[in-house]
Amino acid sequence: MAGGALMVLDILLIAVGALLLIVGLIGCVLPVLPGPPISFLSLILLQLSRWGDFSSRFLWMAAFLAIMVTVLDYLVPVWGTKRFGGTGKGIWGASIGLVVGFFFAPWGIVVGPFLGAFVGEMMAHDDSNRAIRAAFGSFVGIIAGVVLKLVVSGYFMWHFFKELFARAQI
Repeated sequence: MAGGALMVLDILLIAVGALLLIVGLIGCVLPVLPGPPISFLSLILLQLSRWGDFSSRFLWMAAFLAIMVTVLDYLVPVWGTKRFGGTGKGIWGASIGLVVGFFFAPWGIVVGPFLGAFVGEMMAHDDSNRAIRAAFGSFVGIIAGVVLKLVVSGYFMWHFFKELFARAQI
C-alpha cells in the first residue's frame, strides 16, 4: 500500500477505536451493551494501526479483565440481593426491572431493578421490610457493577490515548 493509503487506514482505525470507547462507556450504564469488551476492541484497533504498540501480555491481561468484569456484572447484583436477604423471586424481579427500566433510561435503569426486586420479594414473602432490604441489595449490586465497568473502560480509554499520543506525530 502507498503511504497515503496507510495513513487513511490508520486514521480510520483510530476513529473507529475512539467511537468504540464512547460506545463502551455508554455500555457501562446500559445493560444491553457490554461496555468493557467494546472498550477493549478499541485497544485492538489501535494496535492494528502503526500508532499502537501494546505488549502481548498487556493485551491478554486487558482481554481477561474485560471478560471478568462482564461476568462479575451479572453476578454482583445477584450477590447484593442475596446478601441483603433476597430470594430467587427478588433476583428475577431485579433482572426484569433492569430490562423494563432500560426503556425509561436513565432513571429507569436505577429504579427498575429496585422496584423489580421489591415486587418479587413481596410476591415471595409479603413482608415489606424484607422486600425493601432485598431491593436495596439489588440496587447496591447494580451500582457496584456499573462503577466497576466504568473503571475498567476508563482504564482502557486512558491506555488508548496514552499510547496514541506517545506514538503519534501530530
